[in-house]
Amino acid sequence: MAVKPILMIVLLLALAFFAITLGISAWIGRSRQRSRIDPFHAGTGEGKALRELYRQWAQLAYHYGIKLPLINAYIKRIRQRIVLIHPYDEIALRYETMKLILAIAGTIGLTALLLVWSRPDWSFIVIVLLAAVVVSNMLVEVFIHRLERKLLGQSVELFSVVRHHYQQHGMVEEALYEAAESASHEISLHANRIYNALVSQDPDDALERYYEIAPNRYLKAFAGISHLVMEFGDRARKQGSIYLQGLSGLTKEIQLDILRRDKLDYLMKGLHVIALAPVFFTKPIERWARSSFPSMDEFYMSKLGFVTKISIYVIIVISYILLQKLQQHRETEYRAGLERQSWEERMYRVPIVRFLVRMAAPGIGTSTFHRQLRLLKESNARIKFEWLYVRRLVLFFTVFVLSISLALGLHVQARHHLLYTPVPANPSLFGQMNEGERAQAEKTAEQDRNVMRKMGMSPDATHEQVRNMISQSGHTGLSAEQVEMAMKRIMTKLSRYDSEYLKWWEFLLSLGMGWLAYYSPLWLLYFHRKVRNMEMRHEVYQFQTVISILRGMERISVEGILEWINRFAVIFKVPIQKCLLHYEHGAQMALEELKEDVWLPEFQRLVDKLLLAMDKVPIKDVFDDLEGEMIFSFEQRKQQYEAMIDTKAAWARMIGFTPMYALIFMYLVIPLIGMSFTQMEIYYEQIQRL
Repeated sequence: MAVKPILMIVLLLALAFFAITLGISAWIGRSRQRSRIDPFHAGTGEGKALRELYRQWAQLAYHYGIKLPLINAYIKRIRQRIVLIHPYDEIALRYETMKLILAIAGTIGLTALLLVWSRPDWSFIVIVLLAAVVVSNMLVEVFIHRLERKLLGQSVELFSVVRHHYQQHGMVEEALYEAAESASHEISLHANRIYNALVSQDPDDALERYYEIAPNRYLKAFAGISHLVMEFGDRARKQGSIYLQGLSGLTKEIQLDILRRDKLDYLMKGLHVIALAPVFFTKPIERWARSSFPSMDEFYMSKLGFVTKISIYVIIVISYILLQKLQQHRETEYRAGLERQSWEERMYRVPIVRFLVRMAAPGIGTSTFHRQLRLLKESNARIKFEWLYVRRLVLFFTVFVLSISLALGLHVQARHHLLYTPVPANPSLFGQMNEGERAQAEKTAEQDRNVMRKMGMSPDATHEQVRNMISQSGHTGLSAEQVEMAMKRIMTKLSRYDSEYLKWWEFLLSLGMGWLAYYSPLWLLYFHRKVRNMEMRHEVYQFQTVISILRGMERISVEGILEWINRFAVIFKVPIQKCLLHYEHGAQMALEELKEDVWLPEFQRLVDKLLLAMDKVPIKDVFDDLEGEMIFSFEQRKQQYEAMIDTKAAWARMIGFTPMYALIFMYLVIPLIGMSFTQMEIYYEQIQRL
């Protein structure tokens, strides 16, 4: 009864907050628009006025929200996600940030309404609040994806306009300046930034700073190609201008990416909602089943019922995470630069943690050590080897303690269920007990509880002792048969009460869960390495695009090619920088070491051609088949995209509907069938007594 008032208070506070902010926004709107809106033309400008009013209200909400402690951190986190799309327009950045936060607040408010409607208990409140957090993260991903998709479409338009003006003037900076003036708002920010970097006194340094915050690899490649043509000049080939060929290649890449995103989004539309919906139906289904089938109380109040409910919640969370991974469009999260100090590093400074890590980690020089070290490098994990084992040990102990605590809590709940669950006189599968039957069932449970406590909860009590205690504890007016049934029932309860303790197999099961958690970081690294293969091929294709321009330039060298591909490398940035540092001490040895550091065959073939170019073979001749390779690579990736989308869609449909199937069958159908068989046995025994 204490839950619903609290939820009502939360809901009323949320409504009051919205009412206050709406009143403030209305007051601002009236004060600013009263003198501007013509009453005879109010209908034509009403939509614009409302949009302007909403923008002003969002700016006001940002101004006050950034001053509040907890809301301040959340606003900064959302702002950090959007800053790559709106990096230099502060007004637009604040507006987009608050628009997303307000959508999330509305979602959480709707969740509170559902909570009030479902009349839940505390455990259900925690689960649904976690679901609200998951939904808010989903809204963030959807919002960011929409902005990224919008930016890609605007990039195609920008490249088309740049092509048009370049054909008119033949100058990269003039074409980019004029295209930025007529481009859409979001892409014009990046176009102006690229233009300012190209015409600055130190374009190399300015472009390096832009590469660090560029939202996608296409704009990085565009900035790099534009700088190349400005520095070395354009060269006409049989197929046309080098710069125009580069723009055509980027346009094809973006269009392929847009088609991939659109098709995958269409095939996976609504699956996230379907996967999360069972969270809100567990309690209604349980309440309906318990009211329609009284015998289902035994299942929902038992350990098996609680474990089933937890399993359904785990299935929902895992399904949502897998769907997020399948629909993830972020091309790469691996950016150069140092990150802030991680919690693994801080924990590794504790002596006891350092000792445990040394005990658990494989010795230096062993095959396991080299294999896991290679896995960290190939997956581009931003943690050290020791920090990985800190994470694994923390996960092991956390999951092990939680599993043991859950097992002990289930035993405590089972003992409470044995003592306080009403005992019906005539168990029935259908219908519901009336007031008199429920009062009698609760009285019988209280009498059984008194007998069990007087017996000291001892499972060694004999039948005679229990029978005598029944006759002395208020069980009056019972026939001999009823006394015998009460005696058997109490003996069964005493035996089950005594058996509710931590079993050895539960301890081993908790260890097994901890073992799974211990190895989960390694499995996640394997998954990241597999996903990263496609991103590595993307970057190699980008290197080929740059080299196709550089190979036609005069006075270009192998070291110059390495410097250029290092400028906008992401995944291969560390090994390429290492190669450049060692290049002066031995070019061939540095390239051989670069080939050993990167295991991708496509990149190794690229390094082999650079090695061949060092043996006095012209770079132009070494890469004479580059156009053919790029055409083949594009078609190959196009087929891989189609196969990957079909596979992801099939997996997504199966994963998306798994929580719903689990809820229906694990939480309703199968328990109902089991209770039906149990009731049939009871009916059969009753028929035999007739």
